[in-house]
Amino acid sequence: MSAVTSSRAGERTVTDSVVETPGEPQQTVTTEEAIEDEAVADETKRTAAATEVDEPDHDEQPAKVQRRIRWSRLIAYGLLPGLALLLASAAGYFKWQDASVRDAAVARAESVQAATDGTIALLSYRPDTVQKDLEAARGRMTGTFLNAYTSLTHDVVIPGAKQKQISAVATVPGAASTSATADHAVVLLFVNQTVVVGQDAPTNTASSVRVTLDKIGGRWLISGFDPV
Repeated sequence: MSAVTSSRAGERTVTDSVVETPGEPQQTVTTEEAIEDEAVADETKRTAAATEVDEPDHDEQPAKVQRRIRWSRLIAYGLLPGLALLLASAAGYFKWQDASVRDAAVARAESVQAATDGTIALLSYRPDTVQKDLEAARGRMTGTFLNAYTSLTHDVVIPGAKQKQISAVATVPGAASTSATADHAVVLLFVNQTVVVGQDAPTNTASSVRVTLDKIGGRWLISGFDPV
C-alpha cells in the first residue's frame, strides 16, 4: 500500500489506495453478505425439516394396511363362524328344552290318566264277573306288582267275591302327578271305594295311594301301588 499526494488549490490531500499483489486473489466479504448467507442456510434447514415432518411415513403405511387385513381375516374366519356356532347351539338348546317341557307335560297327563283308570279297574268288580273283571285289570300292571296282584286276586278276592257275593266300586276324586319322565312316573291318587257284601249296607272307604308307573311298549303300566 502506498500514499499518493495530490494538490488542488493549494491543498494537499492524501488518498490511500490498495495495490494488488500479483498472484494473491483479493477476497473481500462484507458483514451483510455473511448475515445473508447464514439466513439462507437457516431457511434451507427449516424447509428440509418441514418437508420431513409433512412427508408421510411410507414404511408405516404397509404395516397399518397389514393390521387392517389381519383384523378383517380374524373377524371373517374367527369371530363370525364362532358367533354362528354359538347362535346355532343356543337355538338347538332352546329347541331341545322346549321339546323336553312338552314331553314332560304329555307324560304327566298320560300317566295320571293311566293311574286313574288302572286303579278303578283293579279295585272294582262284581261277584258274577269278578274273575273276568280282575283278569282284565291285570293287563294294566307290570313287574312284581303284577305278580303280587295276581296271587292276591286268585287266592283271596275272586273266591271270596263269589262265595259272599261281594261287589266293589272305586272312584278317584283327585289325582296329581308327583314326577314324570318319558318312561317313568309317580302319581298321587285320592281313592274312594264302596263295598257291598251280600245284602248288607254299603261301606265306604277313603284312602290315598301313591301309584308308580312305567311306560312299556307305548303304554303306561302300574308297577307299584302303595297306600300313604
